[in-house]
Amino acid sequence: MVKKIVTLFAIVLCLGLFVTGCAKKKVVVQRDRSSVQRSEEASRLEAERAAREAREAQEAKEKESARIKEEEARLARKGEFEKSLVAKKESGIEGEVFETKLLKDIYFEFDKYEIRPKDEEVLKENAAWLKKNPNARVQIEGHCDERGTVEYNLALGERRANYAKKYFVSLGIAPDRISTISYGKERPLDPGHNEEAWAKNRRAHIVVLSK
Repeated sequence: MVKKIVTLFAIVLCLGLFVTGCAKKKVVVQRDRSSVQRSEEASRLEAERAAREAREAQEAKEKESARIKEEEARLARKGEFEKSLVAKKESGIEGEVFETKLLKDIYFEFDKYEIRPKDEEVLKENAAWLKKNPNARVQIEGHCDERGTVEYNLALGERRANYAKKYFVSLGIAPDRISTISYGKERPLDPGHNEEAWAKNRRAHIVVLSK
């Protein structure tokens, strides 16, 4: 009887040790699995960080390259602009002025001051140039043909210059960058006395103001 009890106790003890061993094994396996997951997560985060830094470095490089190109383009425009300037003999309303072929004239119908559609395109080109050269200031001269009185043509030339300025402002050019003056019929581009000459003289001429 005693032998049976001892045998049964031994069996129970073995079972207990077996169960305990399995539990420990499961814990070890679980711990090993968590360690692998943490290692994989760390690797993933490191890869993401490296990719992000590489992307940011590339973006910074591209921005710097674009900045350098824009600066080179600005200096090229400045050089082109400065080379194009020719000082006028007559002073403008705000001092010395310069002629430049980079800014084009617009023309008007007889006794009119409204901007024609084809001249709107010219003003848009001029406005684009002014936006690329934000430090430039200009003076718009209003001119007329020889017909009519001096007083009438001075007033008409003023309206022509002011309409051109108004159009520039509508395109986003600051009004304080633009001055206007009227010469009426006193400074014709073409001294002829026919329609061909008159058509050339009905214009708004743009010159650059000295700084």
